[in-house]
Amino acid sequence: MSDGTMFIFPGQGSQYAGMGSDLCAEFASARAIYAEANDVLGFDVTRLSHEGPEDELGLTRNTQPALLTHEIACLTAFNELTGSEVTPQIAGGHSLGEYTALVAAGSISFADGLRLVRRRGELMGEFGTGGMLALGLDLAAATPLADRFYCQVGGCNLPEQTVIGGADEDLERLEAALPDLYPRKRAARLKTEGAFHTYLMVRAARAFRTVLDEYEFATTECAVLSNYSGNAHADSPEAIRTALFFQLFNPVKWVSCMRTAVGKGIGRIIEFGGGIGSGDGPAAKKPNLQGLVKKNLRALQHEADYMACINAAGIREAAGGL
Repeated sequence: MSDGTMFIFPGQGSQYAGMGSDLCAEFASARAIYAEANDVLGFDVTRLSHEGPEDELGLTRNTQPALLTHEIACLTAFNELTGSEVTPQIAGGHSLGEYTALVAAGSISFADGLRLVRRRGELMGEFGTGGMLALGLDLAAATPLADRFYCQVGGCNLPEQTVIGGADEDLERLEAALPDLYPRKRAARLKTEGAFHTYLMVRAARAFRTVLDEYEFATTECAVLSNYSGNAHADSPEAIRTALFFQLFNPVKWVSCMRTAVGKGIGRIIEFGGGIGSGDGPAAKKPNLQGLVKKNLRALQHEADYMACINAAGIREAAGGL
């Protein structure tokens, strides 16, 4: 096992009402992050994150800046406790989380990251149609199935799990055909405002391109994984901007991202922000990406330590264990 550290950040679906409330209660640095987010966004993202309502927090235009804020607040609190002595060799994020990774790696400022994902979320909600399904199929099986019903692969999360997006009626036809084609497989609908990372996001991406052109990107301070390519972003700021454009209507290649990280000899993975599970409050939540990370590591026959910095207790535990 290598000593290299990887920072990872989850995407949409890991938001919940109460997010960040424990951080702001314990860390002045986290309160400062939320205060900056309020000023930049022009609305009370602190209240929305801490109190909800869930329906409003779940709107893509709100979810994305709220998650980025929570992820950076978790990272900031962790840095406060560790004296910023833990620096990543590589950073990555799932969909929206890729933007947090770029903020963490110094490619864009926190303020610009907030503005970008707020507009990204607005456009995805405005132009988004259709939905998404998670299937227990590998890419080789999922691709022709999606093609048959005018759908498209929107994410490769695990060697044996693929996400498919498409128009609602097309997804319904695919679901109806699935028992005959793959009797032991089931499809799980995801809660999204559209078929993200598929051709149904092309209109949103074309509008977002002009937004991306308004912002300056810098060369990253560490390698940052691109969901679009599955490899580390190129050093060119222009190439980073272009990859973010293509990311919006192409599959999230998380399996490839994990393979790239393993190839760089990662020995420790730390997840920041978000949380999933039915329990109430930050302390009851589980990390979003932990399962995807550990299953990919097993498939790649690679060992790495994993730490979850998704709430105040987890951050203190992780910092104290280093």
